[in-house]
Amino acid sequence: MTRTQANLILLTVALIWGSAFVAQAEGMAGVGPLTFTGIRFLLGAAIILPLAWREWQQRSLFRLPAGTGDVLWVGALGVLLMLGAALQQIGITGTTVTNAGFLTALYVPLVPLLAWLLLRIRPHWSVWPTSLGCLAGSWLLSGAQGLHPAAGDLWVIASSLFWALHVLFVGRIAERIAAPFFVACGQFIVCGMGSLLWGTLSETITLAGIRHAMLPIVYAGLVSVAIGFTAQVIGQRYAQASDAAIILSAETVFAALFGYLLMGDRLQAGGIAGCALILACIIIVQIAPLQRARQRTR
Repeated sequence: MTRTQANLILLTVALIWGSAFVAQAEGMAGVGPLTFTGIRFLLGAAIILPLAWREWQQRSLFRLPAGTGDVLWVGALGVLLMLGAALQQIGITGTTVTNAGFLTALYVPLVPLLAWLLLRIRPHWSVWPTSLGCLAGSWLLSGAQGLHPAAGDLWVIASSLFWALHVLFVGRIAERIAAPFFVACGQFIVCGMGSLLWGTLSETITLAGIRHAMLPIVYAGLVSVAIGFTAQVIGQRYAQASDAAIILSAETVFAALFGYLLMGDRLQAGGIAGCALILACIIIVQIAPLQRARQRTR
């Protein structure tokens, strides 16, 4: 897979995740945030389980079974995914969808910073200004000039650290194991079971509530998890983590678009400027490294 193809996959993931904010908000009418998170990730795991099982059999056929270390790495990804998704979902119950989308975007500048601190990987210089540009664009898009953090805002801010760590490591682990469906399914199972266990200890779970939230749960599980998060694992095998964070930040643009179409949200001039700034940063972070490579070739 080429770098351009991987980036297009990640842009599609951003589109899917942007649409899922609506489902995540609507689903809170019937169930708690941890129950919602647990069921949707277990549903996503069930959908891609046949593909993961096929990969497992193929690896066994070629005498390449996943070792204990690989299983532990997938489990660690699942824990990061659970903390990011669950904390974000808890935050949505105490803040607006717009604020949640903006504050989640804090993972964008965190990814290159964590890559530099934890892995000693120095990203291309264009990553730093474009990361800040995406953050500024998300701020404009949210219309958050008068933002006063509430409890929900703080939960979402906390989730951004775990989203950043997940984006940083998921591509490296997927490349190491070379079984993207196995990696995706394994992390979904850990995330779903962990969230449900957490939910049984802190929430009241009823069949009536689950039925009431069934449509948002099915959309979030099928589209956001089974398709979106699995495509993220595939795409990040061939993309730099810092670049991936920039591209995935486009979910704020798509969240605004779906909010406009489905929830009646309307963008002001600042929001339009924010969309334009994010898209410009996405283009720049892709073109700048290519220009440098061409100069070296010449």
